[in-house]
Amino acid sequence: MNTSLRGLIAAGAAAAVMLSSGMAAEAATTFPKYKAPKVFGTTFQPDPGHDFTKGIHSRRNGILRGQITYVRGGVAEYEPIRWKKGKYTEGQFEGPPEGQVMAYASPIAKNVIFLSAYGCKSAGGDLTVGRTSGLGAKRCSKATLIKRHGRVGHPALITVHKGQIVQVQEIYTP
Repeated sequence: MNTSLRGLIAAGAAAAVMLSSGMAAEAATTFPKYKAPKVFGTTFQPDPGHDFTKGIHSRRNGILRGQITYVRGGVAEYEPIRWKKGKYTEGQFEGPPEGQVMAYASPIAKNVIFLSAYGCKSAGGDLTVGRTSGLGAKRCSKATLIKRHGRVGHPALITVHKGQIVQVQEIYTP
């Protein structure tokens, strides 16, 4: 009886270790649900307390309506964008005016979630947006994200958690 009790305790301890390590791995890939900004908001989102004079660094936790402007060595530089109505068109997204520094830089998480609005093959592929949101719905690889957004900025909702970019969801613009 004593031997079977020890075996039961050892099995329970092993199961607890396996569950806790699995939970830790799962927790590392998840992040809280942050409140998303208006997709076609007409103002730049503020980042209170962020000091742009102290060099380029990560934005605080949350979702930024922005565009990645540069990727190097797994670190992305990005800036906020806003919707500017056009005189003869619906409008377009624009970044901060020349001379106004509003750039951030964060490493791209190893397990980043990239939700494309244009498919995974190329930016001109099939549309893969939500029915009513106009936001990307097709999950693509980190390599596709870097290839597409490292060359040309695309409007996106960029989620930052603990100083890393954990999700990029493209915004469809015709």
